[in-house]
Amino acid sequence: EVEVYFASRPHGSRLGALASRQSSVLGSRAELDERAGALAAQFPPGTPVPVPVGWGGYVVHPVSVEFWQGRPSRLHDRLRFRRRHADVAGAMDDPAAWLVERLSP
Repeated sequence: EVEVYFASRPHGSRLGALASRQSSVLGSRAELDERAGALAAQFPPGTPVPVPVGWGGYVVHPVSVEFWQGRPSRLHDRLRFRRRHADVAGAMDDPAAWLVERLSP
């Protein structure tokens, strides 16, 4: 899944992921630009870009999400979006799959 997803990303994003040593201290912007430039020459558009070691992600299927907006009175607005069928991973973007509930603060 990681390789398929990585290949679906724009070419520049794949190069950027390969050039970046994410969250490590960077000496200068020029250092990053040099790495990216070298990779762009090595992997021109149309050339497969290898997936960086350790690059990946997670697929998250939430069953409940809460949003709240604070008020000075502490009578906050709270809305919970809850899956009608928590065991179904598909149709996450189907509005009918979500129940909206207003919660007490």
